Amino acid sequence: MRWTELRLRGAYVIDVEPVYDERGFFARTWCSQEAEQRGLGFSAAQCSVSFNRRKGTLRGMHYQAEPHAEMKLVRCTRGAIYDVILDLRPDSATFMRWEAVELSSENRATLFIPQGMAHGFQTLADDTEVSYQISEHYVPASARAVRWNDPAFNILWPLPVSIMSSRDRERPLFRR
Repeated sequence: MRWTELRLRGAYVIDVEPVYDERGFFARTWCSQEAEQRGLGFSAAQCSVSFNRRKGTLRGMHYQAEPHAEMKLVRCTRGAIYDVILDLRPDSATFMRWEAVELSSENRATLFIPQGMAHGFQTLADDTEVSYQISEHYVPASARAVRWNDPAFNILWPLPVSIMSSRDRERPLFRR
């Protein structure tokens, strides 16, 4: 696996390093020892999947507040997504900054998202499926989100939004 740290401290893109033979290939997508070497104490409490029928679908920007803040491993297993993370850690040098990566079934990359970051994505293809491994159980009282188009963050999305939940569309603007 190749680990590439992003500008937002603690966030990584993890690329597979396939070993090919006549059957195809084999590759690791996660290694707890390699994560621990980077100070990432990740252990999955939940695994989830989302299926998104239409290109341009937007989900986000979601996170869980303390004491249930979560880390995530996100991988696109079918289609492609423009995956966005937003640093909401007030003590971080990159507070209120965002970064985006393309995850696809073609590149097989995984995004590691540390605690304190909001996460969302927009589909770049029809019939896109996204797999999540999450370090904490979902706690509705700790569920939070920021608005996908909040001018405080100025996130640039690649496509017009084709579908979004009314709940995500109506989130209030961010307040420090």
